[in-house]
Amino acid sequence: MPVSTEARATESDVGSTKDGADVRPGETADVGSVAGFEEFARAAQQRLYRTAYLLCGDAETARDLTQTTLAKLYQHWRRAGAADHPYAYAKTVLTRTFLSERRRRVRDLLALTRTGGTDPVPAADHTDLRVTLLGALAELPPRARAMVVLRYWEDQSVASVATLLRCSEATVKSQCSRSLARLRVRLADAGLSITES
Repeated sequence: MPVSTEARATESDVGSTKDGADVRPGETADVGSVAGFEEFARAAQQRLYRTAYLLCGDAETARDLTQTTLAKLYQHWRRAGAADHPYAYAKTVLTRTFLSERRRRVRDLLALTRTGGTDPVPAADHTDLRVTLLGALAELPPRARAMVVLRYWEDQSVASVATLLRCSEATVKSQCSRSLARLRVRLADAGLSITES
């Protein structure tokens, strides 16, 4: 799988997590080797893409985010491959890259607005549950969306989400509670409902 190595990782992008999820093939390869990275990338790419898609809500942006994440991992593979849980490490890189890119886009949008640019066109309403849920997720602020995706889609504990996003557990709980309330309202408006497991 070709991976662009143009993206530069920073210390804040890469770091280990204590999440128990992992991809087994990455553990059997030589730590730090190109073959080890390729094996890990093949095994983890689809899972990373699914998480990226939930965060972005757009297939093309999710592919870009997945490729950027893999490029950053490749640059730091000796450290990432030696992590206790390389997939958790990769998910941390993906989430922090997503939040970093969102902050940059918000700054760009604010600069454009100050210079007289136009706002982006809002997404259309959809009746299909999956599309409606993705639309509702897209309305959440990026950090809140990341918390919801990690907590309820990736099934991570409150503690691991707090560690990954560098915030308190209370923040994760309150943000998730408010975000779920917003999602319920949006889905109720569309005649749908969700329940928390």
